[in-house]
Amino acid sequence: MWDAAITALGSFLDPSTLLFLMLGVLAGLIVGVIPGLGGTAAVAILLPFIFVLEPTQAMALLIGSVAVVHSSDTISSVLIGIPGSASASVLLLDGHEMAKQGKAARALSIAFLSSMLGGVIGAIGLTIAIPLARPLVLAFGSPEIFMLTVLGISLTALLSKGNLLKGVLAGVFGVLLGQVGAAPTSPDYRFTFDSLFLTEGLDLVAVALGIFGIAEIIALVARRTAISNVASLGSGWGEGIRDVLQNWTHVLRGGLIGIWAGVLPGVGATAGTWMAYGQAQATAKGKDKKKFGKGDPRGIIAPESANNAVEAGDLIPTLLFGIPGGAPAALLLGALLIYGIEPGPRMITNNLDVIYVIIWSFAIASVVGSILCFLMAKPLSKLAFIRFPLLAAGLIPILFMSGFQEVRQLEIFPIMLALGLLGWLMKIYSIPRAPFLIGFVLSIPLERYYYLTANLYEFSEWAMRPGVLVMAAILAAPLVWALYRKIRPGKAAADGAPVDEDALNDAPVSNVWRLALSIGFLIVFVSAYFMAQSFSDAARLLPNIVTILGAALSVGAIILDLQRMKREGPPSAEDKAAWRAQLRIAALSTAWLVAFVALTYVFGLVVCAAIFAPIFLWRVANARWRTIVLYPIVIVAVLLVMREFLGVVLPIGYIYLGV
Repeated sequence: MWDAAITALGSFLDPSTLLFLMLGVLAGLIVGVIPGLGGTAAVAILLPFIFVLEPTQAMALLIGSVAVVHSSDTISSVLIGIPGSASASVLLLDGHEMAKQGKAARALSIAFLSSMLGGVIGAIGLTIAIPLARPLVLAFGSPEIFMLTVLGISLTALLSKGNLLKGVLAGVFGVLLGQVGAAPTSPDYRFTFDSLFLTEGLDLVAVALGIFGIAEIIALVARRTAISNVASLGSGWGEGIRDVLQNWTHVLRGGLIGIWAGVLPGVGATAGTWMAYGQAQATAKGKDKKKFGKGDPRGIIAPESANNAVEAGDLIPTLLFGIPGGAPAALLLGALLIYGIEPGPRMITNNLDVIYVIIWSFAIASVVGSILCFLMAKPLSKLAFIRFPLLAAGLIPILFMSGFQEVRQLEIFPIMLALGLLGWLMKIYSIPRAPFLIGFVLSIPLERYYYLTANLYEFSEWAMRPGVLVMAAILAAPLVWALYRKIRPGKAAADGAPVDEDALNDAPVSNVWRLALSIGFLIVFVSAYFMAQSFSDAARLLPNIVTILGAALSVGAIILDLQRMKREGPPSAEDKAAWRAQLRIAALSTAWLVAFVALTYVFGLVVCAAIFAPIFLWRVANARWRTIVLYPIVIVAVLLVMREFLGVVLPIGYIYLGV
């Protein structure tokens, strides 16, 4: 084994192998900076070029790109508040919060170093997994994996920052939305409303960009302010490195959680990062827990360590069992088959050198990619001090272009808009969006493994398995503690009234709209329940559970909202005026987004950007005429370059003008 490892390392002495590794790293960094593309796009773009390469060179190229995507997707998440990938959305809680406090350099330093260390931990884990993973993975049956997905969704309660009930409600709603499309357990299409587009379900990237990215644009674009609240980055690069070294236990735990999330099929990077964030918050002591979501370094260290480690974990079932742990791993599996290398137990004996080339590529790329990110990040950090409308003129086309890549149908644009409005409402009413996203990600794995468990085992059989009992205990402990923390302030209150821990935004909000949102959730769950009765028994198994649970949680939310309205009384005239001003901002932002979507439907993305950008810069950003003329040219040029050289597909409108 060690001979194979040394031989594989020696292959990097060949300048061509090292060159292709560097090319893969650069491609991965570029793709990672563009919001919404991610590791799948990086591998898909490079895959056509491997046919003329040797297996060692091809693996170095592909692994180099996969290993660094999650290093560079940090940049847009931290600086702009728009997740570079679905898994990077966790950085909006503490990383973007640091940027708004003028600590962008510190946040990026923490993220890059944690990401590098997580990649190295992942490579070590992949090395150890070669002799050990087979019996370990085989010991996990469908009951254990089902319980793990339940555990992943339940951790959303810990991410709710006091708003326990609505945090769980958001997670359940995410599970329901994830069930749109083909059922994994029967030949049924669910909640499609006879739309051919919805039969494939909703794309994760589009959902993440809608609920986070579009929501941020609605909240910020008409305010004409910079992202950061202060005028200097500060000298935080060294401080960020010290933060990581002082919290090395979070690096280690995050990396291990990432590896495990990658090993289990269907869990992936998004769930892995949120699980890592949840454990970091759960293991914090006393008042330290309240720092999460307010710019706590641990809220960056744990998920970023997990992010890169997930990709290494994905490779364990891919290489050892031929079962890809995620979409990038599935493409890598296809690349191996092109060279006649069949992943599985035989690969350990027949192609051990290729496995170690992959491991070394991952480790080297993680280190080199993070170093390059340090070099790139300082000039890019200045983005945090540009007025948001100037950035939005370029971000809006990029966001919608990114959401279009997987489905390649214009129908995704109205869905992204609707999710953006929902995300904005959740944002202003402090309903955590993280539970929604992780519920959406784990919806299909949850259903698949629940169906297998229910059909293969009696309840008494699978519920008493040791692994299930351990995860049930892990599930129960934090929920009981969270409920205790929720109840205790109410008992301690002098007047005996319950204390509502739901933190509001800076701007006043309407309690009537808060109640209307809870009623809207109830209507959705009740309607979905009656729709589910037309499905087959297998297809309505999980929807029935989800809709009943969601309806019960919605009723609870309505009761809490009514109590709040009674306790706070009618709003003052000043609060009413501030709320109307906030609505006007959101309405104006939404109107611009609707106009952009309408123009794209008619003319396509390139022509739309050429028309939309100068008008937007003139009317919203109040830009200078030179900016109004040159900026749209740059935007269109970037879109065309991505189409020609990165394989990006740009939407074509009903009136095609040849661009």
